[in-house]
Amino acid sequence: MTRSDTANESELQTLSERLQQACLARRLSVTTAESCTGGGVASTITDIAGSSGYFETGYVTYSNTAKTRLLGVPKTILDVHGAVSRETVMAMVAGACRESGADVGVAISGVAGPGGGSEEKPVGTVWFAWGSAQAQHAECLRFDGDRRAVREQAVHVALEGLVRWLEEV
Repeated sequence: MTRSDTANESELQTLSERLQQACLARRLSVTTAESCTGGGVASTITDIAGSSGYFETGYVTYSNTAKTRLLGVPKTILDVHGAVSRETVMAMVAGACRESGADVGVAISGVAGPGGGSEEKPVGTVWFAWGSAQAQHAECLRFDGDRRAVREQAVHVALEGLVRWLEEV
């Protein structure tokens, strides 16, 4: 493990602890709906002891079929906008909250690489949404690096945004 891996791990632990404090103080539950991160956000959250006090469930909906079946993302959204889009992640987080009963959540869908990118959505493009069944905020970022680097950066941003969402509520 390199020094940067240790620093990143420490930052993720700090973010997870902040998330836990915010959820417990507000008595809110959390869910995750992940595609390109493959459960990395849920894993990072549950690395912290006591996460069962607020973490409801995590969905890894890698395929479009799973996004529709488990989260209720309309097929028309996927057909028109694609999996890596504002519309999809907003529907994912709303669906995850609705299906799990969680108060708030985060959704992530992106192109981690090394293939799969396009001119419109190059490798490293990741869409995020934070919110509830009723209200969501979405953001698109572009990360550099290999598949692992893109996924790690996405987990970090997902947690940061979730903490920010909760602290602003």
